[in-house]
Amino acid sequence: MRKYFITGLLILVPLVITVWVLKLILTTMDQSLLLLPEDWQPNKLFGFQITGMGAVLTVLVVFLTGVLARNFIGTRIVHLWERLLGRIPIVNSIYSSVKQVSDTLFSSSGNAFRKAVLIRYPHQNAWTIAFLTGVPGGDVKNHLAGDYISVYVPTTPNPTSGFFLMLPRADTIELDMSVDEALKYIVSMGVVAPPAATQKAPKAVPVRT
Repeated sequence: MRKYFITGLLILVPLVITVWVLKLILTTMDQSLLLLPEDWQPNKLFGFQITGMGAVLTVLVVFLTGVLARNFIGTRIVHLWERLLGRIPIVNSIYSSVKQVSDTLFSSSGNAFRKAVLIRYPHQNAWTIAFLTGVPGGDVKNHLAGDYISVYVPTTPNPTSGFFLMLPRADTIELDMSVDEALKYIVSMGVVAPPAATQKAPKAVPVRT
């Protein structure tokens, strides 16, 4: 009896959580329908709400924005728009900070989250997985003697929150696993381990500056 119940849980729990997460994402993205004129919204056109229409609209807007921004006219418009925002107090600091982070995370030439590394945290006798985000910059690097790297330490099971640390490069070990494998390992609290890699000597993390 007990083993059948546990088997049912192992099958249904991942399915229910997956459906719940997808529903949450779709419900959130459906809020983009509020940007449409009231007469164009599905509940006015069809008399009822269609779940997922907002997700389709969001994806379409993001795709079209990317297409328009890749041509000459679109590039000029984006440049002028950024110059305009750069002249507005407070908005300038917020926009520039968010843009730098998004460029680092989503740009194909960025270094963020390109490597999974092993570090000692939260004390010398414990280890955890972190992600390489770059090297210390600004005045910070003037106060750090030696070769340091910047890493992000995600929490479990929610990797969207975590800690930003700066560590000596020599104190980190590059892992032979992809970022996706490392994230699965973290989210599963160590249950879903990536396949074993070929044994090799630990090496410091290479960082492009």
